[in-house]
Amino acid sequence: MDLNYTPEEKSFRQEVQIFLKENYPAYLQDKVAKGVALKKEDYVHWQKTLYEKGWVAPGWPVEYGGTGWTPVQKYIFEEECGAANCLRLTSFGLVMIAPVLLKYGTEEQKQKYLPGILSSDTWWTQGYSEPNAGSDLASLQTRAEKQGDYYLINGSKTWTTHGHYGDMMFALVRTSKEDKKQKGISFILFDMKSSGVSVEPIITIDGLHVVNQVFLDDVKVPIENLIGVEGEGWSIAKYLLQHERTNIAQVPRSKKQIERLKLLAEKEIHNGKSLLLDPFFRAKISEVEVELMALEMTSLRALSKVSVGESSSMTSSLLKVKGTEVQQKITALLMEAVGYFSLPYFNGVLMDGWQDGTPVGPEEAAFLAPHYFDWRKTSIYGGSNEIQKNIVAKVVLGL
Repeated sequence: MDLNYTPEEKSFRQEVQIFLKENYPAYLQDKVAKGVALKKEDYVHWQKTLYEKGWVAPGWPVEYGGTGWTPVQKYIFEEECGAANCLRLTSFGLVMIAPVLLKYGTEEQKQKYLPGILSSDTWWTQGYSEPNAGSDLASLQTRAEKQGDYYLINGSKTWTTHGHYGDMMFALVRTSKEDKKQKGISFILFDMKSSGVSVEPIITIDGLHVVNQVFLDDVKVPIENLIGVEGEGWSIAKYLLQHERTNIAQVPRSKKQIERLKLLAEKEIHNGKSLLLDPFFRAKISEVEVELMALEMTSLRALSKVSVGESSSMTSSLLKVKGTEVQQKITALLMEAVGYFSLPYFNGVLMDGWQDGTPVGPEEAAFLAPHYFDWRKTSIYGGSNEIQKNIVAKVVLGL
């Protein structure tokens, strides 16, 4: 594995840096740096900026709007976006359903849906988890019964991120009952404005409305909205989850969070002393930095394999496990860095800011507790870490 960048790659990095400096709005940079809530218009504004540049879909084929970048260029772009505190574009369209359409969709489906995903004119949401089918996703019970030229869908989906913004949903539904529950699952798309679709908000511990429960009551979906073959939805779902899990690792953004951690620890907020003078705290930072470095090397090894056409089997599960563990350790250290100033927990501060007066202690501290508690979920979504470890054991170790 060659970790040295070529002159062309160094030139590309400089091009990305200049573009971000000139085009990424300062107000968004400030929002992301502080961790305050982002609005739909924030995501749309940045995605349209990248769309106009032609940089919005690095992983897509060129003929459908992709960049034609090498795996190394994609990594450089992500690294520079993380360093610049760029917001993460919503992944449901660009990173999740788009690869599924490109691999399993008909040409008609690609032409119908991909342009709206690229331009951010169509927002997608995911219909996987159900109230009684989370980690054991194959136990889902939402039914899709074929009636003539359409399916009739009944059931519910939960933890539906941005479901209240969604124009379309890609969902797993049960189209038949088989001896093996995975066999009866199909992958289908439907309009969120269809009759029978209702969305109820779920307010999370950070005070934000990001996720929802979606109820489906006799929702009519045209048969042509089926992706692939009926009953093969489980294979499609696993393919999609590989993209989601790899995206969760977020090495560049964890690097930026460590930078933020060091700046906070350097401030003299602990009886007039910098926490960086404490050898035990410095050791904790060093430990998580080493883990992040190992995670980055794993990502680069995967890139190296992909760049020469080799498979990187099980890498998505490994990156997901270690990536989320590192993220959680960093949020815990951020809390520790501000000490008791992290204790005041003002519900809604991420959305509404300070309603009265000023925060006690450093302003950054006010945003840390909501994020700390909310980020406990990262080791669960996209397939819990315990399940990912079982996958690795089964496939890699042959257990």
